Amino acid sequence: MSRAGIVGGGVIGGGWAARFLLMGWDVAFHDPDPGAWDALHETLAQARRALPMLYDTALPAEGRLTRAASVAEAVAGADWVQESVPERLPLKHAVLAEIAAAAPEGTVVGSSTSGFTPTALREGLPEGAPVIVAHPFNPVYLLPLVEVVGAEGHVADRARAILTGIGMRPLLLRREIDGHIADRLLESVWREALWLIQDDIATTEEIDEAIRLGFGLRWAQMGLFETYRTAGGDAGMAHFIAQFAPALHWPWSRLTDVPDLDGPLAEKIAAQSDAQSGHLSIRALQARRDEALVAILRALRARDAGAGSVIAAHEATVADLPEDGVPLITVRRTVPIDWTDMNGHMNEGRYGQIFSDAAERVMALVGADADYVARGLSYFTVETTVKYLAETHAGEAVEVASRVTQGAGKKLRVVHEMRRQGETEPLATCDQLMIHVSLTTRRACDPPEDVEARVRALADAHR
Repeated sequence: MSRAGIVGGGVIGGGWAARFLLMGWDVAFHDPDPGAWDALHETLAQARRALPMLYDTALPAEGRLTRAASVAEAVAGADWVQESVPERLPLKHAVLAEIAAAAPEGTVVGSSTSGFTPTALREGLPEGAPVIVAHPFNPVYLLPLVEVVGAEGHVADRARAILTGIGMRPLLLRREIDGHIADRLLESVWREALWLIQDDIATTEEIDEAIRLGFGLRWAQMGLFETYRTAGGDAGMAHFIAQFAPALHWPWSRLTDVPDLDGPLAEKIAAQSDAQSGHLSIRALQARRDEALVAILRALRARDAGAGSVIAAHEATVADLPEDGVPLITVRRTVPIDWTDMNGHMNEGRYGQIFSDAAERVMALVGADADYVARGLSYFTVETTVKYLAETHAGEAVEVASRVTQGAGKKLRVVHEMRRQGETEPLATCDQLMIHVSLTTRRACDPPEDVEARVRALADAHR
């Protein structure tokens, strides 16, 4: 079992702990703040609900969480250490020195710093200390990007392998710079927003509306430069630059000026923010954020776009074929938020989806997988009978048990039973009849002998 040492809590450290735990790592957590342990468990509750919804398969078994009494205890035996203490350089120096003194040889030490460079972080540390920047984005348990700075050679290889293994996308910077990439871009937007409020051009809510209803939606799937490339039409980026380059000399930006963020401006922003969303608690805002992020990420995944492609690629490394046995366990997953309807429970179409997924697992088990379909053969469903026996809600972990009840000639009949994981009472059942077909003629045909033999063997075993 891999082990992570998390030093420093808060939303970032807690998010790292949740990400590692839910991806099957053991985690030792240390933060001297007496309230950090309770705050971590609140973050874990949010992550346990949200992260599994991104996947169409079960995640690895959750790792073991321990509370470490010291930095040394947290990093003992760790394969990865993540420092997430407050953004004060002297504090980071002191904590990283403790980590470097106690961490096993070869352990990668990542800092969650939003702006400090690896050179600044390594001041006073032993030569060659494997301290790198591993800057995530909140919530860490949902957003995949990690800016990795200062990693070279085997350290870079190890960092890339570990972060990819827990479902993240490491972006290795070519060279270090204060603020890395994303925070420098965010700082530019932030400064412009401050001026818009200072000059009474817009309120906090109006600025948020401009982002979330406009370019923010495009950025989630295409980023900045692909967005502008499409704006250039068939002539692409060159045409866009030719058209809008003069705007760089127009008074569209005040990035070189910095407003004083204290006194009247700070009070104005705080008051407008309270009016905008002060009626909601931070936990309520976080829950609403997580549910919306899950829905957005799942939509991006369906198009293999943006962060959705990271989830799809990672799922391919954790998905597996049905477990042997009678019945076959063909699906293990968490019900996502976008599978529920106005009544707050899973809608009828999604039962069809989950039973279809179960049938595809059975098909793969007998050899009728994606390669088989590419060769021009498959099974088509011709009849289903679904019974809805109990409500199923978002966030519930469910599984499907499948039995092959008929397997001869062109016919493959499977009876599925969906239930909550760890329980035996069915939530829904489906009796599904499939017929083997040629994708060339789109008509029924006999399967190859090896596939028919596997289908018959399953039917015999499941009687």
